[in-house]
Amino acid sequence: MDLTAVEIALLYKKRWMVELFFKWIKQHLKVKSFWGTTINAVKIQLYCAIIAYCLVASIGYELKVERPIYEILQILSISLLDKTPIREILTNCDYKNVKELDYKQLKINWI
Repeated sequence: MDLTAVEIALLYKKRWMVELFFKWIKQHLKVKSFWGTTINAVKIQLYCAIIAYCLVASIGYELKVERPIYEILQILSISLLDKTPIREILTNCDYKNVKELDYKQLKINWI
């Protein structure tokens, strides 16, 4: 009861920003559960997920790919063992919905 109305409003604003950050993490990074229970384990997992997301966003930007980052992540996840260049994988794939795609539907050269 020692806080002023302005301080409470600022705390609520910061709490809301934290909520939005975790909502973004759930939607974009697909972190379903944490592998460890320590603070360090959670931080490492979140940092790795954010770094991977940023790298994929950077690749999409540099290659001027006209796909959402989520789609690029899906394409790369199903073609991890493929030796085809990334530019070719992201531009020459013939499919409509990546979410329902399996590796047999891709029109690329597999190992």
